[in-house]
Amino acid sequence: DYVVVKMIPDNRLPPRHLHAVHTAKTFAVIKWESPYDSPDQDMLYAVAVKDLVRKTDKIYKVKSRNSTVEYTIKKLEPGGKYHVIVQLGNMSKESSMKINTVPLSAPDALKIITENDHILLFWKSLALKESNFNESRGYEIHMFDSLMNITAYLGNTTDNFFKVSNLKIGHNYSFTVQARCLYGGQMCGEPATLLYDELGTGKDSSATKSGQATDVAAIVVPVLFLLLVTLGIGFVVLYMRHRRLQSSFTAFANSHYSSRLGSAIFSSGDDLGDEDDEAPMITGFSDDVPMVIA
Repeated sequence: DYVVVKMIPDNRLPPRHLHAVHTAKTFAVIKWESPYDSPDQDMLYAVAVKDLVRKTDKIYKVKSRNSTVEYTIKKLEPGGKYHVIVQLGNMSKESSMKINTVPLSAPDALKIITENDHILLFWKSLALKESNFNESRGYEIHMFDSLMNITAYLGNTTDNFFKVSNLKIGHNYSFTVQARCLYGGQMCGEPATLLYDELGTGKDSSATKSGQATDVAAIVVPVLFLLLVTLGIGFVVLYMRHRRLQSSFTAFANSHYSSRLGSAIFSSGDDLGDEDDEAPMITGFSDDVPMVIA
């Protein structure tokens, strides 16, 4: 024996398993399940979105018969904070969650140019890659002094550069540039950070390493080139001297070569002196002495 029991749906129950599926800069996708399984009719939900920064509310109506409901909340702001409440249209018990949208990206290509008594910060416009950013919003700049352990707000600008003065010698600074914060500093862009490690050399750590490698290469390459040139010149000089000595020796040997003996004859200085002493002195010929040729 068995009995079939059908439970009466309770429309006072809250939606189940409310959560965020995807969060972007200007929208968020949320999902929840109906208060009970397999609804047999369309269910009307009220989705309330409270802006925790601007202190405003918006209510959206969603009708669905599915057990699982997915809804996209649009027209949100980058870096915003929201409180989302979902409940049935009859104001039953509610399910809630908080959403933080993705902030604007950090400015690209943050660089430092050193002047005589100040530095200039440069960066690319956020409007080049962020369609939701307007240049009129501007940027704000912060500075962190690691020696004093102090963070200072330097100001804001609508330009793509900023002048910083009164830096102290021997202090290490970190500068951050981001889209200007709105409504009490709660809706900010991602910061771009650059380390200014020594006065007069504003570089981040990666730029410092690459700069050091470039400096070393700039010194080593000319030195190696000079060494190679010097060695080449030395080899040429030695080769020319070797050729000169070889030519002199060949000429000297040819001048002392005896075709009768088939070899070169070299005499010492003493032998030369003796031959000079024993050899009779040749005098001039007289005109009255007949010359006989045998």
